[in-house]
Amino acid sequence: MIEIFTDGASSGNPGPGGYGVILRSGQHYKELSEGFRKTTNNRMELLAVIKGLEAIKTPKQDVMIFSDSKYVIDSIEKRWVYGWVQKGFKDKKNKDLWLRYLEVSKLHNIKFTWVRGHNGHPENERCDELAVAAGKQKPLLIDSVFEMENAKAGLM
Repeated sequence: MIEIFTDGASSGNPGPGGYGVILRSGQHYKELSEGFRKTTNNRMELLAVIKGLEAIKTPKQDVMIFSDSKYVIDSIEKRWVYGWVQKGFKDKKNKDLWLRYLEVSKLHNIKFTWVRGHNGHPENERCDELAVAAGKQKPLLIDSVFEMENAKAGLM
């Protein structure tokens, strides 16, 4: 069983932000994080899950993902995302990331566990630290799809 702990953060929504991930399996432990100059909390929560899954080198693994994001967990477990796909993501945000998640999720047997954020859960707290720190580092990466979509909508 591979455990993936995730968190996303943004300072402002949108604003600079980042994600943090911990992967753990037996004695193996790895932390991942990246920061972006303009993004949203939900994008970072979802990207954390994606990056954690993409870091698994061997397909067909049993994976437990721990997240404090109701947005991510409910969208998957309540199967909303599959309805969004059928409707072409009409009026839905983060299409690029959801399509990326759906592709990488096919590689593994995934289950989700919701954890209450900022409630003393050690791995969730560490992922939050990683995400916040990543959003403050320089230089920040460019979330090009997000920035392009917002520029087209006149929001930037």
